[in-house]
Amino acid sequence: MRKKGALLILLLLLVAGFVFSGLGDYLSLSGLQALHSDILDKQAAQPWLFALLFFLAYVLVTALSLPGAAVMTLAGGAVLGFWQGLLLVSFASTIGATLAFLVARYLLRDSLRERFPERLKSIDAGIEREGGFYLFTLRLVPLFPFFLINLLMGLTALPARRFYWVSQLGMLPGTAVYVNAGVQLGQLDSLAGILSPSLVLAFSLLGIFPLLAKRVLEGLRRRRIYRGWSRPKQYDRNLLVIGAGAGGLVSAYIAAALRAKVTLIEAGEMGGDCLNTGCVPSKALIRSARLAAQARRAEDFGVELGPATVNFPRVMSRVRRVIANIAPHDSVERYTQLGVEVIRGYARFVDPWTLEIEPPSGPSQRLTARNIVLATGAEPVVPPIPGLTEYGFETSETLWNRLDGLSTAPGRVLVLGGGAIGCELSQCFAQLGSAVSLVEMAPRLLPREDDEVSVALAHQFADDGVDVFCRHRALRCEMRDGEKCLVIEDLASGDVRALPYDMLICAVGRRPRLSGFGLETLGVSTEAPLETNRFLQTAFPHIYAAGDVVDGPLPLTHVAAHQAWYASVNALFGWLKRFAVDYKVLPRVTYTSPEVAAVGLSEQDAREQGIAVDVTRYDLADLDRAICESEAQGFVKVLTAPGKDRILGVTIVGTQAGELLAEYVLAMKHGLGLGKILATTHAYPTLAEANKYAAGEWRKARQPEWLLGMLARLFRWQRGGE
Repeated sequence: MRKKGALLILLLLLVAGFVFSGLGDYLSLSGLQALHSDILDKQAAQPWLFALLFFLAYVLVTALSLPGAAVMTLAGGAVLGFWQGLLLVSFASTIGATLAFLVARYLLRDSLRERFPERLKSIDAGIEREGGFYLFTLRLVPLFPFFLINLLMGLTALPARRFYWVSQLGMLPGTAVYVNAGVQLGQLDSLAGILSPSLVLAFSLLGIFPLLAKRVLEGLRRRRIYRGWSRPKQYDRNLLVIGAGAGGLVSAYIAAALRAKVTLIEAGEMGGDCLNTGCVPSKALIRSARLAAQARRAEDFGVELGPATVNFPRVMSRVRRVIANIAPHDSVERYTQLGVEVIRGYARFVDPWTLEIEPPSGPSQRLTARNIVLATGAEPVVPPIPGLTEYGFETSETLWNRLDGLSTAPGRVLVLGGGAIGCELSQCFAQLGSAVSLVEMAPRLLPREDDEVSVALAHQFADDGVDVFCRHRALRCEMRDGEKCLVIEDLASGDVRALPYDMLICAVGRRPRLSGFGLETLGVSTEAPLETNRFLQTAFPHIYAAGDVVDGPLPLTHVAAHQAWYASVNALFGWLKRFAVDYKVLPRVTYTSPEVAAVGLSEQDAREQGIAVDVTRYDLADLDRAICESEAQGFVKVLTAPGKDRILGVTIVGTQAGELLAEYVLAMKHGLGLGKILATTHAYPTLAEANKYAAGEWRKARQPEWLLGMLARLFRWQRGGE
C-alpha cells in the first residue's frame, strides 16, 4: 500500500510540475510553429541526442496521459521527417501507452476487483475472448481518446504483451497521418484540420475491419467444420429437439411459442429423469419419510399417537400417484396443443442437419432442420468397484422399480456418495426405518458447500441414525457369512472394515448421455463431456445443447430450463443476435432435514477465488416462527461486497430453506441489496422474517457510532442535561 501511495504522489508531482511549469504552452500547435526553426537548429546540431530526448519526452507525456501527444507527433514529422518521425513516435507512443496501462492496473485494479468482483469477472471473460479485436478497433478510430483507452484497458485482465503489440499495430495508421501532417506544419491552421470528415470516415470504416475479419474467420472455420458434408437446400423443420426432459421441453415450447416449426423427439418417458426417476419421485418419497419422522416427535408437540409405522407399499403407491398427477404437464397431448410436433422414437444423426427417427414400431423417417438442440440428459456414474455388478446395486434410475416390489423398506441400505442425491436418499431411508450407512471419499458431506453446512448436516444425520463414513474409499463388494458387504478403507488411517447391506445405492455423480445418437458419425467424442461455447453451441455451430448433457455449472432441472431458453433463442435468431448464457444467479437446494439452499458465492468459493467479502450471519434459533415450529436450528449467511449491501452469495440451512432463498435470488438478479430487504415489510410470524433479520444484522454491524453518540448527547440535552 505504501508503494502505491508513493507512486501516486510521484505521478501527481510530475503532472503538477508540467502544469505549473508552463510546458503545456509549448505543446500546442501555435507554440510548435513559433519554435519550429529553433527546434530544427538544435536537431541539426546534435541529431542523435535530440532523437533520444524526443523519444523519452514522448514516452513520458504518453505515460502520464498529458495533453500534447498529438502536437509532439506533429513535431516528429516536422523536425525528423516522415520515416524517422514515424519510427520514433510509433514506438514511443506504444511504450508510453503500455506504461500508463500498467500504472492503472497497479494502482486501481485490485481495489476495483474487491468492490466489483462479478462485474470485472464478466468483463475479463469477454476481454480474454475478444480483447485483442476490440482494442485494435478502438486504436484504429482516432475519435476515441487514446489515453482513456490506456487507463481503462489497464483495469481489465488483458495481458500487457498483447496490449503492446495490438496498440503498436492499431495506432500506426493514425500516427502516420499525424506525422505526415507535421511534415506540412506550415500549412496547418488547427489540429482539427488534420482529420477531415472524409479521413475520419475512412478511419471509422477501417475500425470495422477487425469485426469483418472476425466474421471472415468464423466463416472459414464453419467451412472447415462442414467440409465433406452437403447442406440441404431446404429444411423440414426450423428446429429439431432430441430429449423431452426439462431442457428439451422448454426448448420446444419456446420455438412453438415463436411460431417456428419444431419437432420434439423422445424415446423414453416424457418429462425425462426429473419426472420419472429424479426430482418428483424422490421428493414424494422424502415427504413420506419426513412425515414419519415428525410422527415420532408428536409427543414433543403434546400429541399422543400410537407407534408410527410405515406401510411401504402405500408409500410407493403415493409416489406413483404423484408422478401420474404431474405427468400431464409434460405429456404429448399438452405439447401437441402448444404447437409442438412430438415423435416417439430413437433419433440418430445421419449428417449434421438430418436425423433418422426409429419409432418403437413401424418404419423410420428422416427429418432435416436448420438447427438442432441436444437435450439428452445424463445418466448415473457406476464406479469400477470389484464385485459391484456381481452382487447388484441400484442407481437413481433403477431404484424406483426395485422399491415398487418391496413389502417393507429395505433393512440395511448402503449409499455411495455424499453429494445432494446421496444425502437426500440416506436420510430418507433412515426416516423410513432402514439402517443406513453412507460412504464418501471426500473429507465431508456436501463438499461444494461451506464446512459449517457439512457439520450441521452430519449432526442431524447422527440424530437420524445414519452412519457416515467420510474420507473412506470403497474397495470391493463380497460375501461374508452369507451377507453382502462393502469393504471400505479409511483414507486417514488405512484401516479396513466391511459394511453389510441389503441394498446398495450408487450416488457418486452423473455423466452426460451421449451414446446412441450417432454423434460418432459427426466426429463428436462420446467419451468426454459435451463442450459448448457461451452461446451453447457445440462443435457444429448449428447444433446446440441444453441440460445435463452440457458440461455446465449445476446439473439441475431449473438450470436445464435456463439453458434451454438460450439454446432455442440462439438457434432461431443466432443469425441476427446471439445471447451468452448467464450463470451468475443459479440457486441450488439439497432437500434434507434441515434443507440446504444456496445461491452465488459461498465462503469457500470466495476464499478459493481470492474475493474479499463481508459475512453476515443470523441464527434461526432466534426466529419466533422457527421456535413455534420447533425447528429452531440452522442459519442464514449472506456474503456482501466489502462495505456495501450488494449481495454476492447466500447460504441457508434450516426448514424450508429453499423457499427462503427465493427472496435473495430475486434480489441478486435485479441488483437489490440488503438495504432493500430490510426496508421490506415481512409478515409476522413467518420464516421469511429471517431474511429481514439477516439484513438487520448487516446494518447493525455498520451503525455510525459517532452519529449515535451525537444523538445520545442531543437527547440528554433535551431532557435538561441530566
